[in-house]
Amino acid sequence: MNREKKVIDVWMQHPNLDFINHDMFASLRRWMGMDRVTEEIPVEFTLAAMDEGRVQKGLICGWWGPRGPLISNDEVAAVVRRFPGRFVGIGSVDLYKPMDGVRELRRCTRELGFKGLRIVQWFWNLPPTDRRYYPVFAECIEQSIPVCLQVGHTGPLCPSEPGRPIPYIDQVALDFPELKIVCGHIGYPWTAEMIAVATKHPNVYIDTSAYTAKRYPSELVEYMKTNGRKKVMFGTNYPMITPAKCLEDLAALSLDNEIETLFLYENAKRVFGI
Repeated sequence: MNREKKVIDVWMQHPNLDFINHDMFASLRRWMGMDRVTEEIPVEFTLAAMDEGRVQKGLICGWWGPRGPLISNDEVAAVVRRFPGRFVGIGSVDLYKPMDGVRELRRCTRELGFKGLRIVQWFWNLPPTDRRYYPVFAECIEQSIPVCLQVGHTGPLCPSEPGRPIPYIDQVALDFPELKIVCGHIGYPWTAEMIAVATKHPNVYIDTSAYTAKRYPSELVEYMKTNGRKKVMFGTNYPMITPAKCLEDLAALSLDNEIETLFLYENAKRVFGI
């Protein structure tokens, strides 16, 4: 990849020990050839991985689940404050207490300067059409930020059903046409459904997190080259995959310069208001 290319990674975590060692990620740790981690990972380690992949900005997210936060919004904010030119915060909130979630989302955007909300549906085992989501979806519109959702099957051994693009993402987009929805993990094995939903709804987007370039489905690559040129953005799901690993086979996709720039940088800059 050209050293001068600008890259925004729209799905990253800077992991703490509670997050990376959580039992639900045991299958991913096996896949990565990793045992339990015993020492905190310094932010400089994450920055080095970004530098290797030529990533200028990483959108790092909090993780909130039914038992509380694994990565708190304040932890994310602390990293962003240390390296404001390199990281952008994406918040997470408690779905079980919707009004508390709305208030926390307001704090994230108004006080912490975050640029989006992330909800990982399989963590809650609730599809995004569940009533618990709708107050925070409405607040995302009020705060002019995207919501980032997971689509496709799960890596952790959790139910995949909440990640189906149809009917769930489709219905949310019908109920909230003003809501910008960024769908991570490309939707596999329902990639064709994900493309159809993104094509149908002006404010639905796809990110490629959790997949290397050589594993992008052919229908997604074709979509990127045609009517989806402004609909797809780059993500890694770091630390699961590093940016350099994700991008090492990008040239084989034969994207022209304009499409590559949209994919790696401009689409994310526009959608997240960076």
